[in-house]
Amino acid sequence: MDSEPSLKLPHIDFSNLEAGSPKWELAKALVKEALQEFGCFEASFDKVADEVRKGLFEALEELFDLPLQTKLRNVSKKPFHGYVGQYPMAPLFESMGVDDSTIPEKVQSFANIFWPQGNPTFSKVIESYSQQLSELDKMVRRMVVESLGVEKYMEEHLDSTNYLLRVMKYKGPESNDTQLGLHSHTDKNIVTILYQNHVEGLQVQTKDGKWISFQPSPNSFVVMIGDSFHAWTNGRLYSPYHRVVMSGEKARYSAGLFSIPKAGYMIKAPKELVDEEHPLLFNPFDHVEFLQFYYTEAGQRAQSALKTYCGA
Repeated sequence: MDSEPSLKLPHIDFSNLEAGSPKWELAKALVKEALQEFGCFEASFDKVADEVRKGLFEALEELFDLPLQTKLRNVSKKPFHGYVGQYPMAPLFESMGVDDSTIPEKVQSFANIFWPQGNPTFSKVIESYSQQLSELDKMVRRMVVESLGVEKYMEEHLDSTNYLLRVMKYKGPESNDTQLGLHSHTDKNIVTILYQNHVEGLQVQTKDGKWISFQPSPNSFVVMIGDSFHAWTNGRLYSPYHRVVMSGEKARYSAGLFSIPKAGYMIKAPKELVDEEHPLLFNPFDHVEFLQFYYTEAGQRAQSALKTYCGA
């Protein structure tokens, strides 16, 4: 589970960016290059307030410290949206999902599952964090659509998603030997934005099979492409395999803001991105149905669930 110590993710600064400005155009070129080559990058983004970042980890600790029976109340018909724990293949890992985490009423409903009397501090930090960080998701997706020259699909593309905030805890294995916290996988959504505490663990695989260990910083996020955006761009962007490798005693807390295609929305590459040089790679598909296939035995066994499910 070793990684290449000399390899690092590209770093892009999104602070004080205005659409169409020279700084925007420079960042857009860097985003396109990073997502084509690595499928992800490290981002500086100043729109998430310091007190919100700090409050997020306090909220995560409070949530995961609840009794197991209480955490099990977080249920969902969608795979990996509810509570996940006691996972035989990943015993260090547990997670919960906040659907529509940018909508105050939805966050309040999530909090009421665990605190029927209410927990306004928890709800406010989850809602504020999701709303502020969703601006970064939209900026990245705008840049991708612009750089591919398919601006006429901009509004439809941006309106096609909801947000899921997945909050995660990885227990320290209490050993200096490394232990897998979460197995190697690609994300299935549009864009994932990860933020974590100081405990290392995230590793991203390059196209040639080398692993990059991410060095966490309180001032940056990891922006990563999922299979659905890989398909929408007709393979122009790389959807990277990644995993979590743990050692030591400290717990790793992280939060992933996922832009998720809405149920019933068909993911289909714009016709302008299909030509002789770039033949169609994937047939149109519904993300929720694809996700359901991914968690079947056939989906888990497939080398590429996306190709197996809807490859052209």
